[in-house]
Amino acid sequence: MKFMHAAIGLSIGISLLGSGLHAQQEPDHRLHQYHFGEIAIPPASGDEPVAENLSIERAIAYLEGGAKAWVNNRGCVSCHTTGWYGILRPQLANSMGQPDAAFRAFLEARLQDRLTKDLGELQEGVDPAEVVHLAASLASWDAYVDQRLSPETGQALQLMFRLQRDDGAWHSPDTWPPFESDAFQVATVAAMSVGLAPGWLEQSASPELQGQVASLREYLRRVPPPHDYARVALLWAEQHLPGVISADRKQDIVRMILDRQRPDGGWSIRSFAQPEEWGRGNRAERLRAEADFGDPASDGHQTGLAVVVLSSAGVPPTHPAIQRGVEWLRRNQRESGRWWTKSLNTETWHFITYTGTLYPVMALAVTNTYPSAGLPEP
Repeated sequence: MKFMHAAIGLSIGISLLGSGLHAQQEPDHRLHQYHFGEIAIPPASGDEPVAENLSIERAIAYLEGGAKAWVNNRGCVSCHTTGWYGILRPQLANSMGQPDAAFRAFLEARLQDRLTKDLGELQEGVDPAEVVHLAASLASWDAYVDQRLSPETGQALQLMFRLQRDDGAWHSPDTWPPFESDAFQVATVAAMSVGLAPGWLEQSASPELQGQVASLREYLRRVPPPHDYARVALLWAEQHLPGVISADRKQDIVRMILDRQRPDGGWSIRSFAQPEEWGRGNRAERLRAEADFGDPASDGHQTGLAVVVLSSAGVPPTHPAIQRGVEWLRRNQRESGRWWTKSLNTETWHFITYTGTLYPVMALAVTNTYPSAGLPEP
């Protein structure tokens, strides 16, 4: 079975009426997590009722609408929305249908814009992280949609490595954990981009670029992950760039993820780092003040991520932990199509609910749960 899904053009308004995400005539931008034209997605809330039945269609409407609104309003490849949409949406082509060509056009236009910038300027703020996610998005499209390396992906990878630091990683400010908060996280996405680009490392990378890839590998081998969430990201990167961790270390991370599963079958992002370990630790007081600090609830982001990464590491879908995780996802989708995840950063927008929905959809696909068809090999 495949998701029945019509492509949503990035220049055409869509209506989410009937999906639990209600469009309004003249919506107030302050009242919406994502808004563009007829797309009017309200802020995520832990108080939203749980859906009676699993609906992948509503999840897809949220993901496509959120990505489209972000592209048209912000025009950047953000780590929390369009960055991970760009990386994972092509990998869901077999189950969700082909991604919209307009999104590929956006990625290419954004690349050309980044190529016109001064390298010194691109070394600042979140620009290195954006370039890394842009390269990974183009590489994923090449691997799963076109199944050939494109010139644009080659350009993006070259730009990415031009921004690489001497230590093998990329600059990342402490802005919005878990994504834009440390260099280690960005380095794992860079490793994914190298491994996703079909044939690039073996056939297209110059000796200089090969050396920079070796520097990235050495960084991931040498530098201790700042927390257990980063260890999960490292294990995922290993799927795409083998050799960044040893077999023993791989099994240690698998055991750690399995040990963190909660009694209800889900996982909580808050149990994968101490409050002081996110960024500079300046969120620690607020995080420690949360009512469920000692026993944080399972969330869509970490449950979906755990299932996806365990599956990538070879844990079969019949494993009891995977089955319990999938069952948690079945039971905990909200009426809007989202899975709830509380932000580590704010009490307002909870943008992490985007990957908190994207990862569960990916998890259901890689475990052949819904739809029955699995993911294509690149």
